[in-house]
Amino acid sequence: MDRAAVFDVDGTLVDTNHLHVVTWWEAFRQAGHHVPMHAIHRAVGLGSTDLIAHLLGEDRDKDQDAGLSAAHTSLYGQYFDRLPALPKAGELLRRLRRDGWTVVLATSASGAELGALRRAIDADEVISGTASAEDVREGKPAPEPVEHALELAGAPASRSVFVGDTVWDMRAGTQAGVRCVGLLSGGIPRADLEEAGAETVYNDPADLLAQLAGSPLA
Repeated sequence: MDRAAVFDVDGTLVDTNHLHVVTWWEAFRQAGHHVPMHAIHRAVGLGSTDLIAHLLGEDRDKDQDAGLSAAHTSLYGQYFDRLPALPKAGELLRRLRRDGWTVVLATSASGAELGALRRAIDADEVISGTASAEDVREGKPAPEPVEHALELAGAPASRSVFVGDTVWDMRAGTQAGVRCVGLLSGGIPRADLEEAGAETVYNDPADLLAQLAGSPLA
């Protein structure tokens, strides 16, 4: 029976959360919304529509959503050729595959953005599948992205671990019934990750790799 190591991507394997903050801030500014960067940071990890709803509220002009999302995509797209992988992200995935884990991704990214992220990680040969925003009806914190990743891996929740960097990741993994590992590389405090369901927390992929023997991914 397979066991799955499911990974979020932004802030977990690739150092992009603050790029998202700045580009969302600019997209909101261009549309006449002044949203504090700290609030945007807390919302990173949600899908575009959910992030906009979280920050502007349900009583916003929803006709603006598509334009806001497109503006963010255009601004963020300027960085696609130089997105920085977090330290030893690809090495961690390759090590887990050698150890017998099926490695899958669960991300709100899709299309050209997902392609750029995967190029940054540079470990396609060990990634068995990706549950992207295009594959699910509801994004994190709903469990569907993690559940779909488990389907792709052919692994039960009881033998799987989800690694992420936001409270949305931890909530999604907890609802999906998997053990959750948090990383601090996305900028979210340890206490918040633990409260949302993280069993253990590491600094970044390199720290998790260094302490792999004592982790849920041992």
